Amino acid sequence: MSEHDIDTHLRAAADCVHEPHTWGRLEWYVSAAIGNSTTMTVGMCILDPGRENGRHYHPNCDEVLRVVKGRIIQTWNDEERAMEEGDIVSIPSGVWHSARNLGDEPAELAISFSSADRQTVGLED
Repeated sequence: MSEHDIDTHLRAAADCVHEPHTWGRLEWYVSAAIGNSTTMTVGMCILDPGRENGRHYHPNCDEVLRVVKGRIIQTWNDEERAMEEGDIVSIPSGVWHSARNLGDEPAELAISFSSADRQTVGLED
């Protein structure tokens, strides 16, 4: 298969990569590791009710986060902001951040990164 072959890039929903954590899970749809992009990483962060995904930063890429479902507190270095469904934040490389679910149901956060080989420093499980 070549990098321009649709079978390399098209994935069924069942083929996404699930990464479980004590606070919820990450679902990965696009990345170099999956083999369907050389330029970006795309996925979903599912935060369990009342849980936080630990302060971390990405040394090699920017992140865009959109709240698809729920309400969260987004930390940004030493600041906190509430975010609701539809809200978006663009997080530059090197900014310490985390998300905490304020609701009684799982929060769903669409996440995209400007590197196919996203690196993370400090993420707690």
